[in-house]
Amino acid sequence: MAFRGMPSPLGDSVILFIATGAVPALVFQYTSREAMKAIVSSKPLTYYPQVKLFDLIVARFIVEAVKGFTGLILIFFILVCFGVDPIPDEPIMAVGGYCAALLLGLGIGAINVGILSFFPGWQIGYILVTITFYLTSGVYFLPQFMPPQIYEIMKWNPMVQIIEWVRLGYYTQLGVNVDYLYVLGMGFGTLTLGLIMERTLVRRLA
Repeated sequence: MAFRGMPSPLGDSVILFIATGAVPALVFQYTSREAMKAIVSSKPLTYYPQVKLFDLIVARFIVEAVKGFTGLILIFFILVCFGVDPIPDEPIMAVGGYCAALLLGLGIGAINVGILSFFPGWQIGYILVTITFYLTSGVYFLPQFMPPQIYEIMKWNPMVQIIEWVRLGYYTQLGVNVDYLYVLGMGFGTLTLGLIMERTLVRRLA
């Protein structure tokens, strides 16, 4: 979009606008997708009595969290190379949204582990789900400009609100209301449900 000279829907830099949507969306996407690979790629480790499936899941979560913040630093470096200031006007707001994306990714990833334990095809099917989420969460456009009826439905997608949360840290004039309790509730709720599935469904199938 930058090389084609397309105008930014918000602010002066189209690169910054896309980055504020793509970074949290991709963090959620890759975290939720890679987390469920823990029981596939690392399953031989469970042959050791002291290693449990829960250990693999926690280890994967730590790896994805580190990768996520490493990727964030890399994106900052790329933005600087393009002459874009990556520092948000309200850093706490932007970092809070980024952490919310990571939390939701871990929660959905934990649920994916449970689903994958009895439906291996979900590993491929979930890729289609994440692509749909990525294209409809407002990475390339401003959801609030959609008709009100459609926008209200889109707000049920927590990633729409997470992207708006991050963008509020960069564009204080964005003029949207983020339901922080809903987003955090979805994050902690999915994580809790995923851990319950690990203790019941996954362990029985293991």
